[in-house]
Amino acid sequence: MTLAIETKDLEYSVGRAFQLAKLDMHVPHRSVYGFLGPNGAGKTTTIRLLLGLLKPFAGRITVLGDPMPDSYASVLARTGYVPERPHVYPSLTIAEAIRLHSAFYLTWDQRWADELLKQFTLVRERRVSTLSKGETGKLLMLLALAQRPELLVLDEPTDGLDPVVRRDILAAVLEYVTDKEATVLISSHLVHELERICDWVGLLDGGRLVAELPMQEFKNGIKRLRVVAAPDSLGSTPFTLLSRERNGNIEQWLVRGWAPGMQDYLTSIGASVREVVDLDLEEGFVEMLRSSRIR
Repeated sequence: MTLAIETKDLEYSVGRAFQLAKLDMHVPHRSVYGFLGPNGAGKTTTIRLLLGLLKPFAGRITVLGDPMPDSYASVLARTGYVPERPHVYPSLTIAEAIRLHSAFYLTWDQRWADELLKQFTLVRERRVSTLSKGETGKLLMLLALAQRPELLVLDEPTDGLDPVVRRDILAAVLEYVTDKEATVLISSHLVHELERICDWVGLLDGGRLVAELPMQEFKNGIKRLRVVAAPDSLGSTPFTLLSRERNGNIEQWLVRGWAPGMQDYLTSIGASVREVVDLDLEEGFVEMLRSSRIR
């Protein structure tokens, strides 16, 4: 598997308040990678490290085949970035902001920028300072997409936007991925909105990558089981046991990697499954966070 982004033993800290500890991250080439985690998990810090905006204390970062931050000029020339906070001069008009941004990118596609202006219903003469939050979000997405990047990095791009604007922005991302066959890293704490566009998931909590797996596996392989008569010691299991809680005679297990036929394993150790509960993406997200904090 070719990787667009890879980190190895990445470390960074902000005093005692926050620490990334030996972060190993793998974003496949041409994937849409959902970088999920609660607020304060370290998603923005990790993104800034990937883009050379922060220098790691230890570890290795490779983006689009080049080491970072050593190759930041080459990498950023091929990367579109929508940061968590707007980065456009408020005194400029939309047309002036586009003209300024386009001067920095040899790959700038003015025809597509014009199409996105119409698609997002943005008025060229409007000043950035007068735009609503949703209109600002659309402008930032336009500036990132029109440079035709190989890698698109989006940090909470739809946070605080209304459902219609979120839909428009995510539709533009999907159109871009289909047209360019590029890689997208999109961070969010809004799990449900990424379910339909991502094919990989990385779950970050407290500076640790709790899980990293294909979206389909994340959606289909995480189950809640109600189990009876399970021994205290399980030995080697065909699935990953994330948590185990006893309620009287019945235990509740949270497992990852569950597949049909694994009931045979439980039968072999003298246990039985009373119920297998499917979790939606948001429930799986919450349960994995909760189980990682218990361990």
